Amino acid sequence: MSPPNPAIVAQNAVRRLPRAALLLLCAAYLMPGLLGRGPWKSADVASFGYMAALAEGGGGLARWLDPLLLGLRPEIPALLPYWIGAWAIQLSPSWLPPDLAVRIVFALMLWCTFTATWYAVYYLARTPRAQPVAFAFGGEARPTDYARAVADGGLLALIASLGLAQLGHETTPALAQLFFASLLFYGAAALPYRRAAPLTAFGIGALGLSLSGAPSMGLILSGGCAVLACREWLLGQREPDGDASPVYDSTGVLGLAALALIGAAVAAALGQFHWNLSLPGSDPNERLIAEARGLLKLFLWFTWPAWPLAIWTLWRWRRQLTARHVALPLGFMLAASFSTIFTDFGERSLLIGLPAFATLAAFALPTFRRSVSALIDWFTLLFFSGVALFIWVYWISLHTGVPAKPAANVYRLAPGFVPDFSWIGFGLALAATIAWAWLVRWRTGRHRAALWKTMALPAGGAALCWLLLMTLWLPLLDYARSYEPQVRALSQRMGAQPGCVDELGLNRAQIAALRHHGRMALQPLADGSQCTWLLVHPDYLFSLPNRVRMADWHFEGTFRRPTSPSDDLLLFRRQAPQ
Repeated sequence: MSPPNPAIVAQNAVRRLPRAALLLLCAAYLMPGLLGRGPWKSADVASFGYMAALAEGGGGLARWLDPLLLGLRPEIPALLPYWIGAWAIQLSPSWLPPDLAVRIVFALMLWCTFTATWYAVYYLARTPRAQPVAFAFGGEARPTDYARAVADGGLLALIASLGLAQLGHETTPALAQLFFASLLFYGAAALPYRRAAPLTAFGIGALGLSLSGAPSMGLILSGGCAVLACREWLLGQREPDGDASPVYDSTGVLGLAALALIGAAVAAALGQFHWNLSLPGSDPNERLIAEARGLLKLFLWFTWPAWPLAIWTLWRWRRQLTARHVALPLGFMLAASFSTIFTDFGERSLLIGLPAFATLAAFALPTFRRSVSALIDWFTLLFFSGVALFIWVYWISLHTGVPAKPAANVYRLAPGFVPDFSWIGFGLALAATIAWAWLVRWRTGRHRAALWKTMALPAGGAALCWLLLMTLWLPLLDYARSYEPQVRALSQRMGAQPGCVDELGLNRAQIAALRHHGRMALQPLADGSQCTWLLVHPDYLFSLPNRVRMADWHFEGTFRRPTSPSDDLLLFRRQAPQ
């Protein structure tokens, strides 16, 4: 019969991960991509467009409570993320580009997400039911050292999650939702040990989720935390522990419930609750199968490598599924998964669950055998080393022409791209690659076991590949994912001062890009307009004669975003009266 607690950990296995190394890893993952690029398509630039529109001022309070971009409401009906971005633009110095000011603030949100996740795992690991089995003659891990080692593993698992890479570096409501959900998670986990900081974080998280486009998720998560706390309080689960008193009290329970209701009430008062459920289609059957296959692929890659470890945790800790260190992250994980399946937001909903997936993955570490850790290490080594080699080969091909095929593939997919060599980017990429080689050598060498060692290579590999992409491939990615080349071509044709520009059928991302990169004074096409220029989306070309007299306009050409024919724009110029 297996023991109720599967964690068997000695004191020598919980040595501390050096703080300098952990902070350097977080910085290496977080900072690449801040500089040297503009907003990318399409959610990134669209969200920035709403922030810039709010920062321009005008419209009073009504404008802030209902952000609009040329009359279009945001695709994600949020408020607080757009407010934060607008405030960042307004408070930043004039020499700082507005898009960079927004990216800095959202990067701080990701850093705070790392911090909140670490402390949440730490406090969950300090509960008596999460502690390792006591040895007959002593030598088991001390509670705080064990909790710190598990928390290190949880943070490394979060950094290693593949789904965090792109969405965690965008300036969209999805990242704000992740930040507020992590605060909510930390507040519920730490409340039995602290009072002011957890309640403050919980309140900010509940209110922030409600105003970031996820009020239902905020109510479910915060209400679920209050129910879990009430259950423990009613059952009076007071387990003796000399290090801390991990028990919810009546004040804490009432505080969680009140903060959950306040967040929901504020969202309801501001009209933020929307019915976003989208049940998977059942007719025809092929559609349902395709959707199920797509969701399965999303779950498999987005939460990798945390999901297999989370499943292992649920199996090994199956006798303690109601314990706080399992029940709390499991609830967050299930809520995010439900939202991913039954709403149209997909991966952006699943992003909220990454801290919970990482937490469950961390509690698998004390139960691993050496053979399992070795298998994870070898797979990680081969995968990330292969990806890094792929990135380097393509970069070398672009700058030297050897081998020729990778560069030919790039020029075929991104016509007009001109490689730009950067000594700074090359130096950072080379340093990161050397650091990866050192990490591999350290991990495969002989050294004392550390509880977090299994997640060292996955986290280091994820940071390495993201840094290589944001240094070696940044000019290419910026060219491929930005609207700037298309807007630059339009600006050259229209001249330095095009005046007002009518638009018909442009989407949010295109409008935001034209306003940001081209400084164009766009306005919806209306009767009586005297603008010299008209931009039309191809899908609206056949309805154009019903809106204007075509004899008054001269077609100037089709302007294509180099890597996406679906983003074509048609430019017309008003002809002088005959």
